[in-house]
Amino acid sequence: MTTATESMHLDANRRHDFAFLFDVADGNPNGDPDAGNMPRIDPETMQGLVTDVAIKRKVRDFVNLAKGDGRYKVYVQHGQFLGDRRKRVFDERGKDAKPDVAQGWMCAQFYDVRMFGAVMSMKEHNAGQVRGPMQLTFARSIDPIVPMESSIVGPAQNQRDVNRPDAEDQATNYGTMGRKSTVPYGLYRAHGFFNPHFAAQTGVDEDDLALFWQALQMMWDVDRSSSRGMMACRGLYVFSHESKLGNAPAVGLFDRVTVRRKEGVEAPRSYADYEVHVDGDRLPDGVSFTRLAE
Repeated sequence: MTTATESMHLDANRRHDFAFLFDVADGNPNGDPDAGNMPRIDPETMQGLVTDVAIKRKVRDFVNLAKGDGRYKVYVQHGQFLGDRRKRVFDERGKDAKPDVAQGWMCAQFYDVRMFGAVMSMKEHNAGQVRGPMQLTFARSIDPIVPMESSIVGPAQNQRDVNRPDAEDQATNYGTMGRKSTVPYGLYRAHGFFNPHFAAQTGVDEDDLALFWQALQMMWDVDRSSSRGMMACRGLYVFSHESKLGNAPAVGLFDRVTVRRKEGVEAPRSYADYEVHVDGDRLPDGVSFTRLAE
């Protein structure tokens, strides 16, 4: 049986602040299109970065696979036009709806609009702007990372070069060259915030929160690819407040989660090379702590 304390992190009427850890081994957690898709880094500290957009993309993909219908449809999807997504909702309910009415429709239909918000103030099918209750920061690696680029050769060419006299032998003598960017190992930390005031406006409920916490833990397993290497959730720590405004500043709560490299480890290559300590005792009045993953 789940007690009230154990389900505190599911209460959409409370403010929640959370920290989560994930790692990558021999993969690219978030390529930078301005740097040839190399792993994102802070050029001053050489710490790795993963954008909030990349994290939310994984959440959306998990929700779409886990639910993907009814009130759990996903608005922002690969290969989909946002105008077409809105048009389907408008056509079912009324083409000339006012933006504030259309916002309610979109929140009721799409999980990511309800949770993360969206800008839908377009000329056609205008649904205004929705500010979502769930907000995330960039993830930053605990230690500096070393982005690596490896040359790779495919077993076959894309097409025959008919202008070369040895064209018949090309397929056996040459392959398609390419490059692959990876991080040998990186442990990343990100933070998130849930605002119950905005949740009341968008209609987020307990089931939505439960699905979000599940996504942060499980989304890595439905997003496997050779380019991402081995990625996994390593920790999820939620601080819940009795007050909708919060009972303590988030920064002080996050300071209770400390991650350090173990003594004697110069080049971390696994999660076992770190020590994670979470002080969940003697919390400020009105704040409870839930450890969802470790």
